[in-house]
Amino acid sequence: MQKIQQVHAKKYLGQHFLKDLNVARKIADTVSQGPVLEIGPGMGVLTQFLINNPAIDLTAIEIDRESVAYLHKTMPNLHLIEGDFLKLDLNELYPTGTFSVIGNYPYNISSQIFFKVLEYKDRIPVCSGMIQKEVAERLASKPGHKAYGILSVLLQAYYDIEYLFTVDEYVFAPPPKVKSAVIRCTRNQRQSLECDEQLFKLVVKTAFNQRRKQLRNSLRSLVQDDKLLEDPVFTKRPEQLSVEEFIQLTLKIQALCQK
Repeated sequence: MQKIQQVHAKKYLGQHFLKDLNVARKIADTVSQGPVLEIGPGMGVLTQFLINNPAIDLTAIEIDRESVAYLHKTMPNLHLIEGDFLKLDLNELYPTGTFSVIGNYPYNISSQIFFKVLEYKDRIPVCSGMIQKEVAERLASKPGHKAYGILSVLLQAYYDIEYLFTVDEYVFAPPPKVKSAVIRCTRNQRQSLECDEQLFKLVVKTAFNQRRKQLRNSLRSLVQDDKLLEDPVFTKRPEQLSVEEFIQLTLKIQALCQK
């Protein structure tokens, strides 16, 4: 495609420009209506399908000046912000209501993007897009699997994760060294956790930081009560616990802290 040659892919930005229009169309179809924020439009291969959907009110944010200049020239009607999504105040951009997030996300910041989405979970009903296959498997993984980890638990607490399809390397320029995958995260019905959310995050992160150890060993610094450590749940390893079980575990530790 001639378009692909217009902007030089920058390694430090993790840029790999999608050139398969069929894949781009399928990604665009993961959001259907309302305000949508596209992260890293690059040269607009995904953007062209989003902007032509009359049900979508599209805004895009791009950190690469060369891409920004290209998009201003080729899509003058696009509401484009030049900046870093990770530093963007989404409440300022969207003062009211909800908005969806989509993109062909840079591999080097994809996890950070999802952590930020979690900060705005009550404003973002859908977050979809393309990421590294390994990260997609991690997000969608269920308890008992090797890929199941911190981001799996934290994201699945509030979102239903769909692993939609795998994308081969050759549909990008330049091609990445790994396969990619498209996922969709849809906000579930959980309004809040039954436990302290900050403690929940701490329990999950502390447990998985020593994922090969039983919880009685990895969480000892948080519990410091041998009697509580006798609970059967502490004989398990973190990848064995569901989101609900992590919530119940946090409640037990929280009760101890309150005492």
